[in-house]
Amino acid sequence: MDLLIKNAHIVDDNASHNNKKTDILIENGIITAIENDISKNDIECFDAQNTFVSPGWMEIFSDFADPGFEHKETITTGALAAVHGGFTKVLILPNTSPSVQNKASVEYVVNKANNAAADIIPLGAVSRELEGKDLAEMYDMADSGSTAFSDGKKTIQSPGLLVKALQYIKTINGLIITQPVESTFGSNGLMNEGIVSTQLGLPGMPAVAEHIMIMRDIELLRYTNSRLHITGISTAKSVELISNAKKEGLNITCSVTPYHLLLCDEDLTSYDTNLKLNTPLRNRSDRDALRDAVSNGQIDSIAVHHFPQHLDDKDCEFEYAKNGMIGLQTAYPVVKTAIPELTPLQIARLFSLNNRAIFGLPTTIKKGQPAELTVFSTEKTFIFTKEINKSKSINSPFFGKELKGRVEAVFAKNNFYKN
Repeated sequence: MDLLIKNAHIVDDNASHNNKKTDILIENGIITAIENDISKNDIECFDAQNTFVSPGWMEIFSDFADPGFEHKETITTGALAAVHGGFTKVLILPNTSPSVQNKASVEYVVNKANNAAADIIPLGAVSRELEGKDLAEMYDMADSGSTAFSDGKKTIQSPGLLVKALQYIKTINGLIITQPVESTFGSNGLMNEGIVSTQLGLPGMPAVAEHIMIMRDIELLRYTNSRLHITGISTAKSVELISNAKKEGLNITCSVTPYHLLLCDEDLTSYDTNLKLNTPLRNRSDRDALRDAVSNGQIDSIAVHHFPQHLDDKDCEFEYAKNGMIGLQTAYPVVKTAIPELTPLQIARLFSLNNRAIFGLPTTIKKGQPAELTVFSTEKTFIFTKEINKSKSINSPFFGKELKGRVEAVFAKNNFYKN
């Protein structure tokens, strides 16, 4: 389609137009001009006054539950939620049935996503059947469209297998994504282990379980000299460990979820099952340390961890509820509410530029490139309601809450979406 965006305040420190107000002309999905005062008749026009325009945002760790769990989400509904949350690209988890572990399963996702609103990239499984025992067909998956590999919600517990995976991806210029959850340490935990868990009478998951996995993964990364991204970190100690590894020169990056920036274990006093998560919400001091780490650039990016669950798996006793919340449409407002002082350029880096750089994708708004753009406001507020929810599931703690920051529009895959 054709579109003229007027008064676009571009935030993209890789672009020559960074921090400048200009017009952007898109014809048949391609940026054909970035100039002042473009005039074009018989074309849709969008006035981006008082907003900012960045390269399309990229989410790297979300569950679209397709195939096998379509009662929770589908590639179609997940992608629609993504674009209305500002995301033009989404890396989706392999924790499906069957799991994404070979050429055929990758091609199923790629083909089914052809008509989806966002660009969907399947993460290939590291291990067969996600069992953590034998390597999956990583070379074939890379050849079919998987740019990175992860066992998703199932953290790789075997150091021997992770070493093999880290060594193997070097031959295909790949990347491993892991979530630091040690499965035997506090395996019955329902929330962060601490004063609040004691007060609520709920078994806790100690932070040391996260630290052990990060220390192990850094040692294995050092041994293999490979590439690793750790997502879902939740403590000050985790930030410190990864920051020290970066200073050492290891090829490691990390991401944090929006909800770990806004909430802490004190918010669980209501026993809201939508706040039952893995990794769990930590204490207030850890939350504040994560905010500081995002602000000063120690944390590379935001990863939404959009984990839809059916109502039956959340409308039950806390003990029996499944982990996770949906979050694509609330990701930016939650982050902006948690850290209101973030600049538009910091937001562009956290949601788009850094993730695109990590995964080797185009990062710049420039003439001649396919248009992937996110338009966002830093001042407007956003209220998430079930009526505007595009996900198939409703497991969110943010319905009806006023949040700061709003995604105004997205241009993705030659379509324009306005909120």
